[in-house]
Amino acid sequence: MVPRPSATVLLVRGSQPWELLLVRRPGGADFAPGAYVFPGGTVHADDRGAADEIKAAAVRELFEEAGILLVENATERDCVEIRALVAGGLTFAAALRQRGLEPACDDLVLFARWVTPALLSRRYDARFYLARMPESQAVLPQEGEITGWMWITPQRALDDPEVTLVYATRSVMETVATGESADELFSRARSLREVPIVEPRMVETESGWTVER
Repeated sequence: MVPRPSATVLLVRGSQPWELLLVRRPGGADFAPGAYVFPGGTVHADDRGAADEIKAAAVRELFEEAGILLVENATERDCVEIRALVAGGLTFAAALRQRGLEPACDDLVLFARWVTPALLSRRYDARFYLARMPESQAVLPQEGEITGWMWITPQRALDDPEVTLVYATRSVMETVATGESADELFSRARSLREVPIVEPRMVETESGWTVER
């Protein structure tokens, strides 16, 4: 299976300590049902006219799942009006154009890239971006998109047995659970000259299949 292009957002709130937004997947979801993940999803036809369709997908998915609008100077009123336009039949991109808004793609900082193992029937080529939580907005999840959400520090997410994380989410979480400030985290991400592609493998062992990097 050819991996589907997708985008994921590590939304950061605060400075030191800081927290990440995790959303809970519906129980019947195609991918990671019931697990906590970073907001995100695959590239849609609506994204393909953008200069960077992966970042366009990141902005759209963050809005669809959490109601967060990564647009410069966007307010909660903008979020409500964009959601109403989309509910009325416009695509997300068309709704932004009608309101004269542009996605703040430069605010997304590429941090990691993962491709799911070749043996899986559903494969994704996922870019993980860092972004800061807009100060003038609040999480307003779309009904049906997610079943819960939380702000949580990376270390607590890793330590709490009640927070179910899939392999890639846990692995990326481990790379940011360093104790550094949010500013240091963003500086580290921006300083990366190249983001390596992580391609884990499915390996059969005596106790069953495991994922290895």
